[in-house]
Amino acid sequence: MCGIAGIASLQERPLPDAPIAEAMCQLIVHRGPDDQGIYADRQAQIGMRRLSIIDLAGGHQPIHNEDKSIWIVFNGEIYNFKELRRELQQCGHSFYTNSDTECIVHAYEQYGDQCFSKLRGMFGIAILDLARNRLVLARDRLGKKPLYYTRTADGYLAFASELKSMFAVPGFAPTVSKSATREYFSLGYVPAPGTIYDDVLKLPPAHYLVFERGTVATQRYWKLDFRPKWQDDEATLSRRLREHLDEAVRLRLVSDVPFGAFLSGGIDSSVVAALMARHLSSPVKTFTIGFNEDAFNEIPDARRIAEHIGAEHHELVVTPDAIGMVEDLAWYCDEPFGDASSIPTFIVSRMAVAHVKMVLSGDGGDEGFAGYERYRKYMQLRKMARLSLGMAGPALSLAGTAAGGSLGIRLQRIADRMALPYPERYLSGVALSTAADVNPLLSADVAGLDPYARIRDHFGRTDIDEEMERILSGDMDTYLVDDILVKVDRMTMANSLEARAPLLDHVLLEFCARLPFPLKNNGRVGKYLLKKVAADLLPAECLQKRKQGFGIPLAKWFRADLKPLMLDLLADRSFRQRGIFNVEGVRACYERHLSGLQDFSELLWLVLTYEMWARNYLDRRGSGRLTVGGAK
Repeated sequence: MCGIAGIASLQERPLPDAPIAEAMCQLIVHRGPDDQGIYADRQAQIGMRRLSIIDLAGGHQPIHNEDKSIWIVFNGEIYNFKELRRELQQCGHSFYTNSDTECIVHAYEQYGDQCFSKLRGMFGIAILDLARNRLVLARDRLGKKPLYYTRTADGYLAFASELKSMFAVPGFAPTVSKSATREYFSLGYVPAPGTIYDDVLKLPPAHYLVFERGTVATQRYWKLDFRPKWQDDEATLSRRLREHLDEAVRLRLVSDVPFGAFLSGGIDSSVVAALMARHLSSPVKTFTIGFNEDAFNEIPDARRIAEHIGAEHHELVVTPDAIGMVEDLAWYCDEPFGDASSIPTFIVSRMAVAHVKMVLSGDGGDEGFAGYERYRKYMQLRKMARLSLGMAGPALSLAGTAAGGSLGIRLQRIADRMALPYPERYLSGVALSTAADVNPLLSADVAGLDPYARIRDHFGRTDIDEEMERILSGDMDTYLVDDILVKVDRMTMANSLEARAPLLDHVLLEFCARLPFPLKNNGRVGKYLLKKVAADLLPAECLQKRKQGFGIPLAKWFRADLKPLMLDLLADRSFRQRGIFNVEGVRACYERHLSGLQDFSELLWLVLTYEMWARNYLDRRGSGRLTVGGAK
């Protein structure tokens, strides 16, 4: 696990005579505090920061092939590297390390650009092919590891694991994307392939990029298929699912350093931890945090699971410095990021890294097994519209007008959703804000932009028959990639901790996608078949636990801990002159929240995290972490 960065010309014009890759790597030392390596010539520089997990002594990067005509820097883990190594040795390749990285070099030699389909794992890869004068970038199938790239005014191509590294590229002068800003204020994240800058792109998951002869081309190498559906009976499918889950966990236990598991007490992380325990000769190290408020405290649930599987359990009730947390998020996330569960993820990562260097997590279970509550609600909405022959929407609108107050607002919003076509009918229900909520807080030229422009097509796959499975596919391509996985990667890497997600194993997902949808969510129970498997692994009370999420008492914080920061923000000249906000609209929203009559904490969090990002990366151009008052 590490961070990678570099720049290439691959034309007649050489690179500037400067250690660019080294400077880019210095901005992501947190991703790899153990080691740094650089390859540089007049045409290209590639570098990495390493967090040593496998082949501690011999895994120094960059790594090369036999004649040093191909060089690689790699962020991630390849779980089938031992099998792949044997296959490549039989083809005549010679190895000088025991690392998974070297397998990729020889696989590229042997299979060319098709090599990425052979990798089972998570990765961001840069391959410098000197013989063919080309640079190849690749990203894993689900997008667990990030990879950004940009073309400079001089025609160079720069890439990095984090956006902040681009500030070390000569001549980098990004412009803020107003369309990405509008998307952020609806979704809480900037969807791929865009970034908050017009000038920088994310390489999408399951894609590779080739840079040669001054041109850039991208190609998709994998897509999740939802058909044909399995025809086995439920008992057989349950057994097969258990086997896939067990394999996905077992493969991720390869490590030369201590490791453990995040444990929330929910189904996903509990199944992962229980399966880990069955493969280990010593107790699993598990990590949980909670808050004093019962609604945000999962410690009792996690403790019961830990006792059930015989774990070495670590827990912490936290009262974090809210202002300090906001500053940490702004620095490590690189672009505006509105998922407040980043805070507990950061804290539990900081706790875990005192004991281990790698953890397994339960991320991906909700997308793979249709576990989110919003899926059940959308199915109910769809059923209501169908059974009422389209009359439910107008009736709810009338009822909302008659009811007034908060109930009236909720009824009107349901009526508004019913009037929308698919996929807006779904997207408007999962967005963090509606246009009516957020537009009064934004400048007119930002508010008028389409918040779903970059994600709409992800929900329209014509090769998927069931609308609910088009939604699952769309959520995997958008919310999972650009929210959940960004959160986990940035918050764990901020603490130099590796996180692995067995439930996002692509072989497991290929099996799950072809399950009949009622075995994922039957309209009453989400994760139906997963819970059947979990019943043999976990105590009954875990299966009946209401889904809680990884939340924080945000509404309370805005009325107390974060109040000085919000008042400072509203009075700040830069905030008022940024051209993004309607400042009086933000002020009015905050005053309504302070009154206690309504909860606008999610909207205010979007505003606050955007502004803290802007102070770090627009006002200071990524020169270092900002603290309140402007000092580094």
